[in-house]
Amino acid sequence: MVKIGVVVSEYNPEITGIMERVAYEHIKFLGGEVKRKIRVAGTLDTPIMAKHLAEDEEIKGVVVLGAVIEGDTDHDSIVAQNTVRKLVDISVESRKPIGIGISGPKMTRLEGLKRAEGYAKRAVESVFKSLKELAE
Repeated sequence: MVKIGVVVSEYNPEITGIMERVAYEHIKFLGGEVKRKIRVAGTLDTPIMAKHLAEDEEIKGVVVLGAVIEGDTDHDSIVAQNTVRKLVDISVESRKPIGIGISGPKMTRLEGLKRAEGYAKRAVESVFKSLKELAE
């Protein structure tokens, strides 16, 4: 059974809660198991915990879930862009796939709710597809 780590942002819990449930179901459906889950305050806090999980030899991949809602400033774009950039760096450095299930920026709360399931499933599928390719 493939052991997966999951990092979930607690900010916008009505969205990330859906994402978490769907990700867990999809990991199990694809034959995996959540070895460890870490909750963080916000999306910008996810990279350090993704790195921590990627350093665990038993964990083969990490799924990161978050929702970045549009505000009155460009803060949402800054958060999303910097988080994704760092997660990609961690994936390359650790040689482990990180499925990025971060919806936004420039997204309303309603759009986030509509996208939650799809983002979570795609993040999980990304990890499993990458693991398959790395094993060949």
